[in-house]
Amino acid sequence: MDILIWAILIVVFVILELCTVQLVSIWLAAASLITMICAAAFDDLSLLGQFGLFVVISVVTLCFSIPLIRKRTDKKHIATNSELDIGKSAEVIEEINPDKNSGRVTLNGVNWSAVSEKGNVIPKDSIVTVTEVKGSKLIVKLKV
Repeated sequence: MDILIWAILIVVFVILELCTVQLVSIWLAAASLITMICAAAFDDLSLLGQFGLFVVISVVTLCFSIPLIRKRTDKKHIATNSELDIGKSAEVIEEINPDKNSGRVTLNGVNWSAVSEKGNVIPKDSIVTVTEVKGSKLIVKLKV
C-alpha cells in the first residue's frame, strides 16, 4: 500500500512540474521515487520513516539544485532598443512646445513624439539629445 502512495505522488509531482516548469516539484517526484524504492526494498520501514526519508531527500535535492538554477537564470542585463537611443542626437521636425502639446523628432529615420526635458520650447530644425525614453515618447534636451 505504501508503494502505491509513493507512485501516485510521483505522478502528481510530475504533472505539477509539467504545468509549472519551475524545477521544484520535479525534485519532489525524484524524492518520491527514491522513497518508493526504499519502501519496496526495506519492508520494515514505517510510514513515518518513509515520510522522513522523503523530506530529507526533498530538502537535499532542492538545496543542491538551487545554485544550478541560479547559475542558469542569472543573466546579465541586456539593453533594450529604447535604452540604446539615450544620448543620441535627433532632429526636431515639429516644434516642441508643452503649451501646444506638440513636438516631433526624427531619430535614426524614425518619427517620434517628443517633449522637452525642462518644459521649454525647442524650435523646428534644432538638434536635440535624447535623455530618456518613456513609452513611445522621447524626452529630449537642446544639444549644446
